[in-house]
Amino acid sequence: MISPQFLRFLVAGGIAAAANFGSRFVFSMFVGYGFAVFFAYLVGMLVAFLLMRGHVFNASQGPLAPQVYKFVAVNVLAVIQTLAISLLLARWLLPSVGIVDHAEAIGHLAGVLVPVVTSYFGHKLLTFR
Repeated sequence: MISPQFLRFLVAGGIAAAANFGSRFVFSMFVGYGFAVFFAYLVGMLVAFLLMRGHVFNASQGPLAPQVYKFVAVNVLAVIQTLAISLLLARWLLPSVGIVDHAEAIGHLAGVLVPVVTSYFGHKLLTFR
């Protein structure tokens, strides 16, 4: 059975993912795709931290600096996963099977969705413990 905390994590993560995904289109107007994905990930990470700290793990009373440090550490792996999957799909896999239209959007969406489970356990066991 899925815990209420994990469901809150999914909702908060969904909101953060939407901020990540949507902001990539804005960043793409100013920088290349890879940088846009990276900067969009930072937007999503900020939204995620605020929501997770206050609404998922109820850790808003804990010291901020260690939580920020651990949150960033957990997300380093996730950002690498997101960037690698986004680029792999958009630049290689999707075009190789004939999907060219919206390949960057599809690749980025898949890249954003991948680190959900690893991030949950990282934040539960490390960041907001």
